[in-house]
Amino acid sequence: MIEPYPSYTLMVLFDLMTYRLSTQVKPLIWVEAQVERHSRSRIEIMVKSRSQFKERSTATNVEIELPVPADATNPSIRTSMGSAAYAPENDALVWKIKSFPGGKEYMLRAEFSLPSITAEEAAPEKKGPIRVKFEIPYFTVSGIQVRYLKIIEKSGYQALPWVRYITMAGEYELRLI
Repeated sequence: MIEPYPSYTLMVLFDLMTYRLSTQVKPLIWVEAQVERHSRSRIEIMVKSRSQFKERSTATNVEIELPVPADATNPSIRTSMGSAAYAPENDALVWKIKSFPGGKEYMLRAEFSLPSITAEEAAPEKKGPIRVKFEIPYFTVSGIQVRYLKIIEKSGYQALPWVRYITMAGEYELRLI
């Protein structure tokens, strides 16, 4: 018995429109970090992240990258949601949250050991930015909507018009003070 060839559906995807906002908007995911040094032997980092959008939306693939001292070792990390790992190659702590619903707040607490031998007149520590990446499907910050979409196909193929909205964090950084 000869099996028939499977049928395939051709799907063509393209960007119909992309846009940028030039007005100031509040960060959709707000991050507050508090860093405490304990007698030059250890450092404690407490982070609070809060979603500042409506409960009906959910941010996905959230990644928060926090700078840590280059000489930090022995991380001890606890999160209320998601997972976090020390990335020594980037001198950073990376907190990943797969799904972050609107109106929620999550916490991270990390402790690192620092070398016991430090020079009293050590160079001042540089503080890098906190980087935040995320996507929010079916959501636009501006509220822009496509109300009508018509596809004219010369070959007679019946096209199904649909629109996918997605908000993505571009260059989004917060500074530690």
